[in-house]
Amino acid sequence: MITARAAASFEPVGRSVAAARSFVRDTLQGWGFADIVDDAVVLTSELVTNAVVHAGTAADVLCLRSEDGVRIEVADRYPEREVPLQSAAVNMGSPDREGGRGLQLCAALAGRWGVEYTPTHKQVWFQLDLPQRSVGTRSAGPTLPPDRLPLADGRVRVAVIQIDRGGAITAWNDDADDLFGYPAEQVTGKPLTDFAAWPHTPGTSTGIADALRLSRWEGSYGIRAANGRVIPVYASHLRVRDTSGDPSTVCLLVRDHERAVLQTPTRVTAAPDTGGASETQSTDPFEVFIGSPAPDDLDGLLQRTVERARDMLDGDAAFLLLATDDETELEVRASTGLPSARQRFARVPVEGGSGRYGSARMPAVHDDLTAVSGAVPLLNSTGMRSVVTVPLKVEGRLTGSLGVAAEAPGRYSNEEALRLQFAADRIALAVESARLGELERLRRGSLSFLVEASDLLAGTLDRDQTLALMAQMTVPTLATWCAVYTIADQASDPYLSYVLHEDEELIDGIKSLLSKIPPPDPVPTPGARVWTAPAEVAHQAALRTSMRSLGLGEPATVSSGIGTTLATAQAVGGETVVLPLVARNRVIGMLTLGKPTDDHFRQEILELAEDLSRRAALALDNARLYSERTAISQSLQRSLLPPELPQIDGVEVEVIYRAAGEGNEVGGDFYDVFPIRDGAYGFAIGDVCGTGPNAAAVTGLARHALRLLAREGLSGPAVLQRLNSAILDEGARSRFLTLLYGEMRPQDDGSAELKVVCAGHPLPLRLRQDGSVEAAAEPQPLLGVLEDLELYEQTVTLDPGDVLLCVTDGVTERREGARMLGDDGLADVLTTCTGLTAGAVAARIMRAVERFASDAPSDDMAILAMRVPAPHNA
Repeated sequence: MITARAAASFEPVGRSVAAARSFVRDTLQGWGFADIVDDAVVLTSELVTNAVVHAGTAADVLCLRSEDGVRIEVADRYPEREVPLQSAAVNMGSPDREGGRGLQLCAALAGRWGVEYTPTHKQVWFQLDLPQRSVGTRSAGPTLPPDRLPLADGRVRVAVIQIDRGGAITAWNDDADDLFGYPAEQVTGKPLTDFAAWPHTPGTSTGIADALRLSRWEGSYGIRAANGRVIPVYASHLRVRDTSGDPSTVCLLVRDHERAVLQTPTRVTAAPDTGGASETQSTDPFEVFIGSPAPDDLDGLLQRTVERARDMLDGDAAFLLLATDDETELEVRASTGLPSARQRFARVPVEGGSGRYGSARMPAVHDDLTAVSGAVPLLNSTGMRSVVTVPLKVEGRLTGSLGVAAEAPGRYSNEEALRLQFAADRIALAVESARLGELERLRRGSLSFLVEASDLLAGTLDRDQTLALMAQMTVPTLATWCAVYTIADQASDPYLSYVLHEDEELIDGIKSLLSKIPPPDPVPTPGARVWTAPAEVAHQAALRTSMRSLGLGEPATVSSGIGTTLATAQAVGGETVVLPLVARNRVIGMLTLGKPTDDHFRQEILELAEDLSRRAALALDNARLYSERTAISQSLQRSLLPPELPQIDGVEVEVIYRAAGEGNEVGGDFYDVFPIRDGAYGFAIGDVCGTGPNAAAVTGLARHALRLLAREGLSGPAVLQRLNSAILDEGARSRFLTLLYGEMRPQDDGSAELKVVCAGHPLPLRLRQDGSVEAAAEPQPLLGVLEDLELYEQTVTLDPGDVLLCVTDGVTERREGARMLGDDGLADVLTTCTGLTAGAVAARIMRAVERFASDAPSDDMAILAMRVPAPHNA
């Protein structure tokens, strides 16, 4: 039964794909379907791409909610498509082809899917089912001795925070004030997201906005306290409604190490009433070892496994490692009795070698670890003396390793190894199944993450913004901190261009540390490689700082000159990896990702980071090429304009030039004012048809030819006729040119005599002192079209107080919808400029043009104003 629906249509343009993804994501998150959002977004992206990009039609997206899942339909309108016969098989194509992937993804990700045809429409639909969850059960734990109870502070503080439907804080109790340092009046009304430090791994977790909309949620995140530090908390969220029906979320928070106060206990399903029949215990060996029901997530299953293994052999600690896909390394995934947070995701080789206790493929027992230094690196400096380890295997393939350790030597023998191996055999299949499920969710989330990352990177050609996007996409999703190094050319050294940490207060310390460390080598080899220098140098600097504070001096082996803090050392003390940024067969930089002290990266996260680095490198190189092209174009544009205007006695001259667009194209507008001979000056304003190199060539030819020909003593018509011949000689590169050229000579009586030729250009306007405006020339043919060109010059006298205004067509053709400024509109503005200086006239004209329309100008604009000052009254 359909319980809700949402529909939207998208135009056949590239940006519609991202809009469709946002529509589906927002719709499903609003329905509380966060578990299937990533799959739905990936499938919708492919199907909408097929419609708007490949078919070139609009796409209609319909989301239908039911009690057990969601159905999404994507339809396009491609009229030439033939309706296939009913018996024809659907051809999903090859994975390597550009088209056809949408149907392959539907077959791989969706529970059900199909294609429906009509003569005018094609509709692809898919159904995603919600995962089954056990909810609503209650349980009670057994009575435990005091030494087995969870550890908590002497006074447990439970912060109670209420969040309204918009995500803003409406209630904040005293314990919240004590825990985080904010009084209620300081946080009330602000979004919880301003204070939450939310951990996120693509495909494996829920965003905080999603968690606040769910009916219940429980898990860990951080709250940024008033002192700037992030406090790890364990939270339980409950969605409620008031008497008027408005929803809100009640959040209970405790310190993370006190999570037992809020953490939901293991749920045990009550047995059905058997009418007095005797109780029977499960005979399934897996349930006997793990307990029933088993945790439904991988981390919960692994944690339960190590706790049961430790209890079964009466050990002091236990740990479980999972094998990578190629079975060459083991990754620490769960432990108890050990500093698990410090060792999680650490990797060790499977086979024997330096620092390893032989092959993990066979059971092993160590009576005393002190006799074999480094036999089990995970247990170094933990006080454990004896250990037994056994492999986890599925169909003969190594999938992991399970170990139990004790502080006393000689605790374990072959008998304990056999018992542990028996338990490992019972859980290996369940662990591998849960691992594959987590890996599938992670990969689906990674695909969605990369799709959105590609959209963001493709949306800008600004180098600095691209660097910022690279960092913001990796922190905190992939890493705790990151640094981007760039390489200008093959002869340059890597330069530290951007640093980001999830705690902004640590950015300056990390930047200072990295700036004093030699950058990593720009190796083009694909993949992540470990870089130990930041952790080592930070550790040495922190040790030096600590010893100085104790008055013990500086050890000779500790490097000096790096002013870092203990917080910085903690921030970069974990695993750090470097990924090359390779574009067009050249290393253009390096992406450095880091973790805090003793933290490690998951292999899947490193693979995702490698994919991201390839996309980021191409985006960064595109931004570099665009910046270089823009710089060249702007430099060429400047070279086509005069460096400065001459000072003319008795005449004020002002020019305003505005280039349209983003500056990456050389325009065709130009102007010039230059001395010809004693007392005579030439002026010109013109517009070459088009933009780009050909237009720039004609612009340069025109400006320089005008100066040379005018200084040869030729008249205005002769100057333009020779310029016309030179333009036509350019052949295929020639462009027609509109040009207003004139010669000006100030007179002894305070006036100025002008001889002008207007070749196809907007007519110059003369403003008299009485406010009247008139054209100061007649139109004549433009240049670059006719070979035999007959031109003549006209004489204009500017009396004291008169203004001559010359503009390019970018001014008169300024548009707002169907309206255009035009010659009459320009004249109306000019009538208001009586008595103004030439600079004030040009500024008022430009201001009026800009205000005429709300959009940015689409054409270059040049304004040349010349004024003969009126005499001052005594």
